[in-house]
Amino acid sequence: MSIKRNIKTILKLLQRKKVTKADIVLLSPNQRLVRKKVIITGGNRGLGFAMAKKFTDEGAEVLITGRDEEKLEKAAKEIGCKYMQYDVTDFTHMDEFIKEADDLLGGANVLVNNAGISLHEGTIMDVHYEQFDKQIETNLKGAYFLSQKFLRMYEKKHRNGGSILFLSSERGHYADDLPYGLIKAAINSLTQGLAKMLIHSNIRINAIAPGITTTDMTGITKDDIYADDYSTGRYYLPEEVAEVACFLVSDASSCLSGQIIICNNGDSINYRK
Repeated sequence: MSIKRNIKTILKLLQRKKVTKADIVLLSPNQRLVRKKVIITGGNRGLGFAMAKKFTDEGAEVLITGRDEEKLEKAAKEIGCKYMQYDVTDFTHMDEFIKEADDLLGGANVLVNNAGISLHEGTIMDVHYEQFDKQIETNLKGAYFLSQKFLRMYEKKHRNGGSILFLSSERGHYADDLPYGLIKAAINSLTQGLAKMLIHSNIRINAIAPGITTTDMTGITKDDIYADDYSTGRYYLPEEVAEVACFLVSDASSCLSGQIIICNNGDSINYRK
């Protein structure tokens, strides 16, 4: 090879190339959520409690909400977090709640829309207007407008790098004639719609869709985790779902938005057979 060709090769190698910058964060054990300041609705029991406990253990500052102040105070003491009595269907005071929660946390950057109810109707023939409206108000309308207020606050304060996590359900992926499943399908649509709208804003929107969990809402205890009538052979612990939630609000999932993670050990695939 000639000297001239060698020089050309060296110059080519030295040319500046365009690269994509990736801020990769390596997280220490038990410190995955340091600097995360999290609002969790419905955090005094079930999945909300499990997430609040997990997030706090991982270094986050957490504020839980709920309707029953006595239960909230007890849960907050056990978890080691803050709490506020607030009902997500209280739309009149929603702005006030977001501002106060933000002040208590010193700048909230994560919202977990967990509050929800299920009235366990049998079929469409068993559903009444009041039951339908109650589930819409709590499970959809509350999450929708609380997310709106959270995003407005973020925009007003010029913050960056936040996230919203919705609690969906495996039932949002199945054909359903009951309010709970219909609403969870709407939550899935909202998750992806917001993620699309906010794709350039550095605010991530995701959801988790658990299978049947051992919570007060389902009426299943941890002693009854094994289930012959469930295709995967068992129900799921709130702590298992909390692990997935922890990942989704952590910096380790910085490349994920608009995702709905189904936590049912593949039962959804079995359902489609």
